[in-house]
Amino acid sequence: MDTPILVLTIGIFTGFFIQTIIGFAGALIALPFLLFVMPLSEAVGYISIFYLISTPIYVYKEWEHIDKNLVKNLALSSFVGIIVGIIVLTYGKPIFLKKALGLFIILFVLNSLKVKKEFQIMNKMKHVFGFMGGFFSGLFATGGPLYVMIVKNETADVKTFRATMFASLGLVTVMRIPVLALGGFLTLSQVYNSLYVLPFFILALFLGKKVYLKLDEVLLKKIILGLLFISGIALLIGS
Repeated sequence: MDTPILVLTIGIFTGFFIQTIIGFAGALIALPFLLFVMPLSEAVGYISIFYLISTPIYVYKEWEHIDKNLVKNLALSSFVGIIVGIIVLTYGKPIFLKKALGLFIILFVLNSLKVKKEFQIMNKMKHVFGFMGGFFSGLFATGGPLYVMIVKNETADVKTFRATMFASLGLVTVMRIPVLALGGFLTLSQVYNSLYVLPFFILALFLGKKVYLKLDEVLLKKIILGLLFISGIALLIGS
């Protein structure tokens, strides 16, 4: 196994292990690993492949807990955001946007530690956050934190939050794949290389589920906010 495949395996395993436990952060965790050995556009392609594989598994297992109306409300704005994000990925060098996303995430976490009524205004901004989530999903495959902000605000318990995050990110992936393919960011060689990683990816899903079943709801909420904060810092200071 050569170095790029090894790093790809470590990144995908780690990212989707965390993703299975809390419902998001797969791309945020995997992306820094992948960027050591490949350009951003290629990394987004690989992450999208594994999101596409994981989506039917997650959705099938968590179907009864998904807030389906919320997912439907986010669909159109997310699709528009994906298209705009991939256009920027194609023609620009939007590193400053990654830093802006990092700062935004940090401010959200700090605000979440305060009284809940302070961010209820987000109920009126679903489509804006859906667009932003789609935009950063198309651009960096890291739109998850924006969906967290909506879904966390709209769901009453961790089970519903986690399941709805799986569905939201899965929907974004299904919409993103054909746009990436048309833009030339997905190749047959990436699909071929992904086959080497697939057994470790499946292991990550299995172990993540085992760990999730052993964690209580309060701890999961703390992990969610903690990972959001860390991902915000990483995006803010990363190059």
